[in-house]
Amino acid sequence: MKPSRIMKIAALALPLVLAACGTQRKAVKETSVTPAIQNAQQFLQQVNDNAMYAKFITSKVKFSVEVGNQQLTLTGNLKMKRDDVIRLQLMAFGFVEAGRLEFTKDYVLIMDRINKQFIKANYNQLDFMRNSGLNFYSLQSLFWNEFFQPGKTRMTDELLKDYKTDLMGEDAIISMENDKLSYRWLVDKAAAQIKMANIMYEDKIRGDYQLNWDYEDFRSSGKKKFPFVHNILFNTPNKTVKMGMTLNYLGNDEEWETRTEVSGKYREVSVDEILRRFMAL
Repeated sequence: MKPSRIMKIAALALPLVLAACGTQRKAVKETSVTPAIQNAQQFLQQVNDNAMYAKFITSKVKFSVEVGNQQLTLTGNLKMKRDDVIRLQLMAFGFVEAGRLEFTKDYVLIMDRINKQFIKANYNQLDFMRNSGLNFYSLQSLFWNEFFQPGKTRMTDELLKDYKTDLMGEDAIISMENDKLSYRWLVDKAAAQIKMANIMYEDKIRGDYQLNWDYEDFRSSGKKKFPFVHNILFNTPNKTVKMGMTLNYLGNDEEWETRTEVSGKYREVSVDEILRRFMAL
């Protein structure tokens, strides 16, 4: 990992020691709002307004995955329909679909097309998703470069008040804490654009889980900007998985089936077995 990335992750993990500045004085009226809080809320609203609220996003992509000392790079297609489905189709040799990842509101589907294997599970069956409070809408926000609040289906102005905001540095740090969970966003203050999202689940017995999602190469699409490079780091007590996704363009193709039917010829297996097969391609 580049030194700059390590510094960013460290910055996200720091406590927001400046968040309570000025709290020892009471305002003249209990309902009054300090300028600092006003500025923080305005900034959060600006970041939220910068989200890409298209109905469809589609693109050709370059996809890479690294597990331990094994690496794999494939081309593919990204197809997303807001509030409905996220699909990644991974191609081998440029024209044969080797695998498919499909996230809907109800389940996660991972298919190994080459070896006719699959897993299909709801979000509560996946340890990290269950423990971190993430659901389809949280994943959608990560793919679409947006704020999210676990367990909620969409962000509202009222929910923005739940976040802590540190505007003191070159980049803003937005955070939320909940028991064993912490959520952090690193935001470019000048562009009001999310540069990194970090989710940490700490468990002294079973070990810690961490998801880090880094955004780069923002390009204009109308009045909005969207990141064309996504670098994803997922740490579990047992392994580290690195993934990269680079978009070729930003399209809005609507002519595709939003659900995948699994043929009876496919055998249901574990995640580890599918990963092992993919890495052998």
